[in-house]
Amino acid sequence: MLLTAAAPDCTYDRAAILKLPQQAFDQDMTGGWRDLAMRGCETEAADLIRDWREANTAEHNPTILYWHEGQLRADLGQNAAAIALFERSRKSVEEDRAMGWNLYVDGSIAFLKRDRPAFDRAHAALAVLPKPADFDPRGPDGKPISIRWPMNLNVLDGFARCWNKSYKEAYETCPTPVRVVKTSG
Repeated sequence: MLLTAAAPDCTYDRAAILKLPQQAFDQDMTGGWRDLAMRGCETEAADLIRDWREANTAEHNPTILYWHEGQLRADLGQNAAAIALFERSRKSVEEDRAMGWNLYVDGSIAFLKRDRPAFDRAHAALAVLPKPADFDPRGPDGKPISIRWPMNLNVLDGFARCWNKSYKEAYETCPTPVRVVKTSG
């Protein structure tokens, strides 16, 4: 007897979610699009991000929403759509302000295209990006948080180690190993 997994429950209150402000829609791990994605409803979550963006054009900064939809499309193997969305997530030079976002975008696109030379250039450039003097990450509560610098380098490290895997596999299962630092004593 072959057992099959039950299909995930992909129902949600569309009208209510489309009315959420961007912070709640995008960053609430138990609401918005993320709840759907965590239930295994990646297609529905990607479509919901697109629909939310279109329904709320006057109230949001779409950069991160293009990125998150692109990640879901990449997870689904919809690489051409993911690449187009990743391209739309780029920041201007002023917005990026030496944070390396566009290098992360370049590396992710190169991974999807399987363009190893372009990937290696983006990865190398991100790896040596100096931390801005004013880098002071804060959580939603305003308290300082620890963020590994350069941001997103761990993702590109995983892509490099798992070059022949899918985006989803490489992103989820190829994390940067934790470095153990020995202290004297």
